[in-house]
Amino acid sequence: MAHPPKISDSEWEILKIIWKHHPLTAEQIVLHLPAEIEWSDQTVRTFLNRLLKKKAISFEKSGRSYLYYPLVSESECVKSESQSFLKRVFGGAAHLMMTSFIEQTELSEQEIERLQKLLNEKKEQSKRS
Repeated sequence: MAHPPKISDSEWEILKIIWKHHPLTAEQIVLHLPAEIEWSDQTVRTFLNRLLKKKAISFEKSGRSYLYYPLVSESECVKSESQSFLKRVFGGAAHLMMTSFIEQTELSEQEIERLQKLLNEKKEQSKRS
């Protein structure tokens, strides 16, 4: 898929479950919802229908049930959403986004070390290019 479809926050909740546990019936999806989300079967089916129309998921008929599975990968959707957020909020300037997150977020030593490692790897890649 060239560009993943635009996914709403509620649809993300459904997709996260499908990515992790597919294939699933609508009833199984309801059971996997976090405790703070109290959606009815009908609400879940509405989101499933939206995701089907967007071609983010598909299904197979299994007896009297439908088993839902993803058509787009989680990494594709995360990349697309990240790029959209970067353009919308920071005008496409990655350094502004990173600076904002680093200044406003408490980071552990491990997280800081991981970020430094990633930046060093990125620097080495750019030298080779």
